Amino acid sequence: MNLNPAPASRRRPFTQVDVFTDEPYRGNPLAVVVDAEAMTDVQMQQFANWTNLSETTFLLPPTHPEADYRVRIFTAQEEFPFAGHPTLGSAHAWLESGGVPKEDGVLVQECGAGLVRVRLDGGRLAFAAPPLTRFEPVDEADLVRIAAGLRLPRTALLDASWLVNGPDWIGVLLESAEQVLGLEVDYAALEGLKVGVIGPYSSGDIDFEVRTFIPGDAAAEDPVTGSFNAGAAQWLMGSGRAPSRYVAAQGTVLGRAGRVHVEAVDGDIWVGGGAVTCITGTVVA
Repeated sequence: MNLNPAPASRRRPFTQVDVFTDEPYRGNPLAVVVDAEAMTDVQMQQFANWTNLSETTFLLPPTHPEADYRVRIFTAQEEFPFAGHPTLGSAHAWLESGGVPKEDGVLVQECGAGLVRVRLDGGRLAFAAPPLTRFEPVDEADLVRIAAGLRLPRTALLDASWLVNGPDWIGVLLESAEQVLGLEVDYAALEGLKVGVIGPYSSGDIDFEVRTFIPGDAAAEDPVTGSFNAGAAQWLMGSGRAPSRYVAAQGTVLGRAGRVHVEAVDGDIWVGGGAVTCITGTVVA
């Protein structure tokens, strides 16, 4: 058996970042190949499959004159045009590797969904929520299936909407955070649907509890999901169900302590959180 890397492979700087947390190992991990020049699509997909994380990103020189860097985002099975925690984690890794943005305090990321602005927000990074490419009511047949998958009566789903900004999320609003935390999901009933559930707290420093479910995926429940939170913010703020600034918790039932900071400013919705580097080194890729 030949254990040597392929001739085109070389050692590349690598980092693993925990995102949407200020405390290591309490958020959502992201693998980042900091210099992915000359890697093929096949190599990227193979490496992302090997890391076995929800997403792995590859940093490249930008092709757009306004961008500071370009990122490609892969799950273990496919490439995404955009995802939230990979955006913040990649920006964190790019800055730590010595990247200097063209505009002070704002990074411009180039990805499959276009240009995404990322701002330095105190000790956090925050991205501007990209436009929703699908934002419409959910068919009643799907709502009945979702209610069954969440093991809830149909009437418990107060509202629902497609929230597509890369991943094909369906957002579901429940009456309370406690109801969200108590869900015991039937993944088979949700097969083929990516469902994010959100419910409000009645008091305290946290405004909403979020859980996101990906049937068929090895992870099944995502620890903290930037893309869903971005879509949910646009939906809930637009319908008057959320204030112009709030904090959502996610990952609680998984033993995580993800915190997503959301704020509407001058027509943009910014989705932010902490990022902590947990692993640095090199990889053969």
